Amino acid sequence: MTWDDEIDTAGLLCPLPVLKARKRLKSLAPGAVLRLTATDPAAVIDVPHFCAEAGHDLIGTEEAGEAMIYLIRKGGAAAA
Repeated sequence: MTWDDEIDTAGLLCPLPVLKARKRLKSLAPGAVLRLTATDPAAVIDVPHFCAEAGHDLIGTEEAGEAMIYLIRKGGAAAA
C-alpha cells in the first residue's frame, strides 16, 4: 500500500496523535492516504473513533514493534 503523506507521533500521548493527524489531513486532498505511526496505547481506540467521526476511512493497521501504523484515507470526493 502506498501513501501520500506520513506523520510519526511515536512517544506522544492522547490526544496528540489524533490532533496531529487531523491537522495533517486538512492539508491533503480528498482521497489522499495518510500513514500515521503511534505508540500511544489509546490510539487503538482513538484513531478508529476519529476516522468514523470525521468521515475518513481507516483502510489499514499494522503492528511495527511497539508502534501501530494506521493508514487513513481522507474523506470527501475521491481523488481523480
